[in-house]
Amino acid sequence: MERAQERTAKPRTHDVAARSAQAERGLELLVHGVGGNTPEKMLGDPRTVRITGDDTAAVFRRAHDAEDSGGTPGAVPARGAEPGGEHHDGPVPEAYVWCNLTSGDGTRALWLLLLPFMVVNLAHWMRPAAHGRTRTVRLYGLLVRLAALTLTVLLVAAACEVALDLVAWQCAGVAACAGRHSWLSFLSPAASGDGWWSLPGRRLALAAVAPTVLTGLLWYLSRRTWREYESHRPMARAPEPGDEGSALARPGFWYGRRLVARLRAAHTAAGLLTVAAAVTTPAAVLDHHAGGPVALDVLGRLLGVALLGWAAAVVAVVCRRGRSEERLDGALDRRLERRLPLGALGLLLLAVLYAGWSRPGWHSTGRLPGDPAFGALMLAQGLLAVALAAVAHDLYRRHPDPRAGMRGLGGPAVALLACALGGVISGGVAQRVGDWLDGTRASIAGPPVLLTWQASVIPPLLVVLLALVAVLARRTARLARAERERVRHEHPGEPEDPSRTRGIAQARAMATLTDRAPLVVAVLFVTTLLLGAGALAGALATGESPEGAAGRTYGFVRAVAETSQNLGSWLAGVGFLLFVTLGRRAYKNASARRTIGILWDIGTFWPRAAHPFAPPCYAERAVPDLTWRMATWTERTGGRLVLSGHSQGSVLAAAAAWQLTPAVRERVALLTYGSPLERLYGRWFPAHFGPSALAALHRDVGCWRNLYRHTDPIGGPVRIPSGTAADVDHEPLRDPLAYGRTAEHPLPAPILGHSDYQADPVFARERARLLARLNPEVPGPRPDPTPPAA
Repeated sequence: MERAQERTAKPRTHDVAARSAQAERGLELLVHGVGGNTPEKMLGDPRTVRITGDDTAAVFRRAHDAEDSGGTPGAVPARGAEPGGEHHDGPVPEAYVWCNLTSGDGTRALWLLLLPFMVVNLAHWMRPAAHGRTRTVRLYGLLVRLAALTLTVLLVAAACEVALDLVAWQCAGVAACAGRHSWLSFLSPAASGDGWWSLPGRRLALAAVAPTVLTGLLWYLSRRTWREYESHRPMARAPEPGDEGSALARPGFWYGRRLVARLRAAHTAAGLLTVAAAVTTPAAVLDHHAGGPVALDVLGRLLGVALLGWAAAVVAVVCRRGRSEERLDGALDRRLERRLPLGALGLLLLAVLYAGWSRPGWHSTGRLPGDPAFGALMLAQGLLAVALAAVAHDLYRRHPDPRAGMRGLGGPAVALLACALGGVISGGVAQRVGDWLDGTRASIAGPPVLLTWQASVIPPLLVVLLALVAVLARRTARLARAERERVRHEHPGEPEDPSRTRGIAQARAMATLTDRAPLVVAVLFVTTLLLGAGALAGALATGESPEGAAGRTYGFVRAVAETSQNLGSWLAGVGFLLFVTLGRRAYKNASARRTIGILWDIGTFWPRAAHPFAPPCYAERAVPDLTWRMATWTERTGGRLVLSGHSQGSVLAAAAAWQLTPAVRERVALLTYGSPLERLYGRWFPAHFGPSALAALHRDVGCWRNLYRHTDPIGGPVRIPSGTAADVDHEPLRDPLAYGRTAEHPLPAPILGHSDYQADPVFARERARLLARLNPEVPGPRPDPTPPAA
């Protein structure tokens, strides 16, 4: 028995000693940036061990560090891990690898097709900072959610335009078009001899399967990702006085489970109601005007009232705020989540039965009434964008921030661009399908006129963009020439290498293009608004395509209209096919999958607060992971911790630091490098990363140091206000490390730009200073609460 006690006590003594040694050395928790990384590269050691986490996101250590810590239950060796290893000075490094949250699976590249949903979701978080304007902030969020709802309706309406109008109504109803596509013969009255499925209402009912399946697929993807991402519960804690610095510090900010579930039910119901309206409208119009059976006329009117009433319920659900960031809202509105989409599905089934009822003498001619529907959607989106701009301007006027992008109008601009992108994709798909069914347009009328006008504004928009690119290129060339002189002055006494000087100057000049993003978005916003208004007015005023409307004008105008219409239709179709091609390529090519994953790393950081069908928010998994790791390690060891984040990893690090309790936050040092915290997030998301929020974070953490380079196109200074910037921002690092060949760099040093910050000696020096600035009188490791077995 005594020997058993000795064998049990020795490992526990070893564990306490190991924890004491680790607490004295400290811990550096590394968080990689966009594009992902491997634990072997982050830790600089081929032998790594996963100490906690799963195949999606995990924390790794070097193998010998894991052994020195006494082992970790559940530790899994990574590829190449072997026992042994050389000990290193400095804090114990750990690597948090989260790249599989965004780009680990090739199927996720298909999320690129949901780009409009992701963009409009970003607009929700781009509002200006507001203090004490709760109602105005809620109005801003309400307008964005309504704009997101119109995007869902637009997508499903485009699917209805293709399946119901172009295929079932137009092509199947014309013998010449149906004859070119044998798979439509059973729907064609001429080819099937007026068969059962050849009636127009039954053709519409059968074609409604396609947009219904699309809506169901969106519901399934949203629910599956909701279970994988939004269901990760953050560390429970009570609201603290320091949480007012940024909304990201609130306990329920990264737990949007209830809101996404409510929005998913509402958007699914909206999609099903759109299909039901598309099926019902042609039959209802016929019954009302043709003097048909009174029973069908009454049934059509009742069905229309029911659709309008259920649509009003959907809008009411979207308008209601579904979560509270002040607490972890774990409740779910299960009755609403079931009844709202199921009720819409029931109305759709009634619409299918109503439209499929036999109506002798009913023939399909022309187009379905798509122009009024798409026109109303486009007008609603434009009005919502204008109202959103008015609300954002009011918020900005109360609390102006000169660094905010577009003076606080970034959110309305992005929302309008999302709607325009959705219109381009919808119009492009309809145009390509129409050309495929009947390229000559001799037998069918084709897509609605408004979609043709929308495609026709693409060439003028591209002309404006090309002019803007030319202006930016000229400014960049001028800046590069000025930078050459600065590079010469920074290296006095060294023999000049003209090509080397030009390379450094060009890298610095190109890095400044990031700061021109507000100009590009502003030009796109104004141009899209004007061209969209012109397209809507032209379609409603003439009722003809641009080519037809210009047929009675001057020859030059006719040529421009014809060229814009044909080229725009081609560009819209090619743009959609390009999206599909990128998605398919990502299945086979890992580098392409990583490239697309970079886009998602930036666009899916924010929770799905506006659109439930947007790609999921990876931060709702990553931020709780980091928070739990830091809180449990400091509680267990009482040691010092450096949270080290590169690029997008610095944004995750800041978000995780905000989620810590004030007591733990004071014992954590923040080291950011290549960080877009102020340069991108502070300018485009001023309400959450503005000057006051970053100043509050600087105040709450133990200490903070930020590294950046002039050649970095993403990272930059943090610019903490009130004269404390020197405490955070290091002077710009040299890049390259050596201008010419030296004893330390016998070969030409590369221009690093946004990568390899740890290769600079300044990195290790600043990390050591941060550890020294943390309270050196750290408490010892807490005793193990479990006594040794007797």
